[in-house]
Amino acid sequence: MEKIEATKENKEIIKRATIICGFPGIGKTTLWNRKEELKILDSDSTDFSWADASKTTRNSDWPKNYIEYIREKSEEADIILVSSHDTVRDALVKAGITFVLVYPSLEMKGEYIQRYRDRGSSEKFIRLLEENYEKWVGELMSQTGCRHVVLQPGQYLSDVIDQVRESISESQD
Repeated sequence: MEKIEATKENKEIIKRATIICGFPGIGKTTLWNRKEELKILDSDSTDFSWADASKTTRNSDWPKNYIEYIREKSEEADIILVSSHDTVRDALVKAGITFVLVYPSLEMKGEYIQRYRDRGSSEKFIRLLEENYEKWVGELMSQTGCRHVVLQPGQYLSDVIDQVRESISESQD
């Protein structure tokens, strides 16, 4: 994996779009479908991380290709929704890209498992999240180099989107 060094120039590239790394089930797709007055891109990392349709071979340009896409689209969009995978978070930090990490509080595991069932996620996906929820949310809690928004019971991304965008705008001024 190629290292991407953070520089002052990198930080100046991403100014317009609010980049949101979102945990599964926070409501990224729902926000994207809402589309009201904001231009929102829902950037599924799967489209960038795999070299083949069967998802057996990683793309050798991953995650650099994903970061390049985010940079390209940052001047076109108001919000870019991206993966919360550790590889993506680390690449964003190394590239000097300002982002907000949005995830549920630890005590919301049951609510999130139900959200996955309600949206029709596969049992394999649900089991994976059940087995790793505390570990993954714990990793998000300790992530450095970004702003954090922790959703509370019953909250979705759409409930906090104005707060998220304002916090990024203030940090870029």
